[in-house]
Amino acid sequence: MDSVLLRVGKLNYAWSNTESLLVHLLAGLTGMDKDSAIVVFLSISSTKGRIELIERLAKLRLSAGPKQRELLELMTQFGRLSAVRNRYNHSIWSFQEDGSISTILMRIADRRDRIRMGQRHMLDGDQMARLDLDLETLSALNRSIWRYLQEYEYPIE
Repeated sequence: MDSVLLRVGKLNYAWSNTESLLVHLLAGLTGMDKDSAIVVFLSISSTKGRIELIERLAKLRLSAGPKQRELLELMTQFGRLSAVRNRYNHSIWSFQEDGSISTILMRIADRRDRIRMGQRHMLDGDQMARLDLDLETLSALNRSIWRYLQEYEYPIE
């Protein structure tokens, strides 16, 4: 259990750290000062909304080309990782006496003729290895966004 909780804590830290970089992208794409960018960032209540705003601003403000494509790809990667975060942060945790652990996703999935709720995932060795890989991917994304901010001289102070 401790190893799972340690990984989830690392996921939350890395996620918050990476998501905060969107403030710098927002400031750079709009020309607003950092404090104004923080207000806009905090006024959007979801990661998805923040990512969509950055994508839309990139399409509006950046010419089609490598700079725009790179930023859109970074946001696509970030969006994909949100499923990992949601899985571990929006679930009920089930700890069994035999030591097994599972998550039960607290989300309704609408289908054409039915709904699905409470999708369960066992946290076995394969899932723990996958979480470790996702943490490495998130860390690499963080470094890539930092490099992008520096390369294109976005306000980072």
